[in-house]
Amino acid sequence: MHKPHRQVSPQRRHLLTATWEGVPAVIYQTLLGGPFLTGYLLYLGAESSEVGFVLAVTTFFNVFQILTAFLIQRLQYRKKAMIVSTFLNRILWGATGVIPFVFDEKWWIPSFLVLYMGAFLAGTVSGIIWTSVISDMVPSKVRGRYFGIRNTILNALGAVMLFIGGMILDRYPGGTGFLILFIIAWIAIAANLSLFFLYPDPPFERSKETKFWPMVKKPLSDQPFIKSTLFLGGWLFLQTLVVPLYSYAMLDVLHISYSVVSIMTVAQTAIMMMGFYVWGNLNARFSNRRLLFWTLPLIAFSCLSWGLLAVLPVIPVLLLSHMLLGAGVGGFNQLAFNFMIGDTPKSERPMFIAMYSAITGLASFLGPMIGGQVFKMMKDAPVWIQQYGFQAFVGVIMLLTTLTLGRKVLRAT
Repeated sequence: MHKPHRQVSPQRRHLLTATWEGVPAVIYQTLLGGPFLTGYLLYLGAESSEVGFVLAVTTFFNVFQILTAFLIQRLQYRKKAMIVSTFLNRILWGATGVIPFVFDEKWWIPSFLVLYMGAFLAGTVSGIIWTSVISDMVPSKVRGRYFGIRNTILNALGAVMLFIGGMILDRYPGGTGFLILFIIAWIAIAANLSLFFLYPDPPFERSKETKFWPMVKKPLSDQPFIKSTLFLGGWLFLQTLVVPLYSYAMLDVLHISYSVVSIMTVAQTAIMMMGFYVWGNLNARFSNRRLLFWTLPLIAFSCLSWGLLAVLPVIPVLLLSHMLLGAGVGGFNQLAFNFMIGDTPKSERPMFIAMYSAITGLASFLGPMIGGQVFKMMKDAPVWIQQYGFQAFVGVIMLLTTLTLGRKVLRAT
């Protein structure tokens, strides 16, 4: 007997669209970011300070989200602006792959910086609009579970792509390997852009404020929100002093191969993947702020564990560090996202999102910048300081910060 097909509701179809759109996005982001971005910069001739700048500059542009949040209030629908800004972000980022073919070597780093900064300036616009749209698409009662499942699926794919990318670079070192990565990324970018046309365009509930400063004051006057945001900004400053430069430390200081670095990142992603599901389920029982507090010691111990290099072999120590980082950062990112879209008033949400992104983005910009300079200054320091001293020291500060300010701010709200 023929069974009729069960009709898929528009809401479920939209959630499937958001999940499928993430598939090619993860492919190109994995191959153009993380350890491969660090490796590509080193191939182009970048120093540690330049690597730190590139890793940091994307978050600096989050400051412009405050202006974007004000300007999009003029939109009744957001889809067209989201597609245009996303197109610019993807195309400019993908264009960094042609630099060795069209510029003289002395212009490789400057041209990369121009294209990359242009890409992520457009990304600040697309990011806040996408966050605003997705918060309207996903019902609050299933938000934690949905993003837990979505992030688990996408990070599983990211782990596979990390492994494949590492194998490609080991098999084809230098320009050939990076060209292969960019070709795969270009295909994924084309697929990603096409899927954005399937997104819905829900009506936009605009702010009751029409002027810029009164709109900005809304999140600033929300005491629980701004206290938590300022603390998380300070935390991210400490975290980004070392965590974004893990790949640099492994590739350029410890001289580990791309495949081993990829395996470390795969292990991190695997733990992160399992963590998404766990944190998502816990989010149904505990508040975003309380769970955010629980993620902090894990990240601190990830940095602190580098100190074990003094007595243990490199690979087990780095594996432990990346597993702790996966458990902590995965939960932190997911819960911070839910904090932005779930603990804020709907009509004022774009400005709350923008304020959070601006404060944490500025902190995350300064962290890798300073961290990159520290690594550069450590060139003449004792070997143990270069290899693990700085990371372990920052880990101690992070742990103390968690047990003092973190407990006071996040556990009290």
